[in-house]
Amino acid sequence: MIIYLQGMNWNTLDFFPVMGEKLNLGNTVKLDFSPSNPDLETLDLSNTAAFDEYVTKQIKNSGSTYGIGGYLEHRAIYRRSAVFATSEADFRNIHLGVDIWTEAGAPVYSPFEGKIHSFQDNVGFGNYGATIILEHEVFEKKLYSLYGHLFLSDLEGLQIGQEVKAGDLIAHIGPFPENGDWPPHLHFQLMWDLMGNFGDFPGVCSKRDMDIYQANCPDPNLILRSEVL
Repeated sequence: MIIYLQGMNWNTLDFFPVMGEKLNLGNTVKLDFSPSNPDLETLDLSNTAAFDEYVTKQIKNSGSTYGIGGYLEHRAIYRRSAVFATSEADFRNIHLGVDIWTEAGAPVYSPFEGKIHSFQDNVGFGNYGATIILEHEVFEKKLYSLYGHLFLSDLEGLQIGQEVKAGDLIAHIGPFPENGDWPPHLHFQLMWDLMGNFGDFPGVCSKRDMDIYQANCPDPNLILRSEVL
């Protein structure tokens, strides 16, 4: 299938697998964190160890290495953290990236060439923890890719403007609590415009702002190309 976005044919581009291997039906299961998942009604989401046990069990029981999902998913899991709590009308529960759930320590690679735009430790329960943003150029436009919930040590020695090539090891999936206190996973997101952000960018938006963010944050599967999504 040829994928077009704003007149762009993404199938003309080659990308290195972000996790070092393709995320296919043989190694990846789709996870559901929407209100339609009845498991979330009884799961203590504020208990990260219990949340982690649930995620690990879903992946293991499917015979997979990875769990995946989340782009524009209406999520029920953000009630666990005040990071997302605003007024009811603006509560941020629409996920703007793709989450790849797997064991802490799993390597993360740059999907294509670019440079380090920014990085920082976004501390706080429910936040990103260590985060790296890369700057790329596609179709003569700037495109940014964000990698959240990393090992804190992955930020050591990084330099803004440092060049990266496709397939370069850039980070590792971090453990809780240093990853923002989440079950280990990579938050992978794309942005055309960082909207003034540096080392950070909203990974979740409210329904009210969904049109704005959807236009700015294209589907990460344009790069991941997972058959599971």
